Amino acid sequence: MAPRSGPESVDAYISSLPPDVQAILQRIRSIVHKVAPQAQEAIGYGMPAFRLHGILLYFAAFRHHIGLYPPVSGDAALERAVAPYAGPKGNLRFPLDEPIPFELIERIARLRLKQDLAKAGARSGNP
Repeated sequence: MAPRSGPESVDAYISSLPPDVQAILQRIRSIVHKVAPQAQEAIGYGMPAFRLHGILLYFAAFRHHIGLYPPVSGDAALERAVAPYAGPKGNLRFPLDEPIPFELIERIARLRLKQDLAKAGARSGNP
């Protein structure tokens, strides 16, 4: 079996980055934990992720931005709010040289939790 590459945990991922970026990612992490305390941390596609019934969201640090995935859909007001940060595929890019919109990230996490719970309820036949 080939050796695994990439971080083994969210802690390992975050600790591998510069302190200023670590602080941003830790704040995103704490926002998601506040919104969805039952969500489990994981690494997927080499990025930190939060999973409940499915993936709530992924986040990652890049040279010039913080990425947040998947694209936002299902809430028109929120879609308009995130439009300035949308990349070519709709994934969000928060530039590191601008203030990170943590309140917006919390709104995204709340929407993703609501969508995850609705999807899980539909699969189980519960309203």
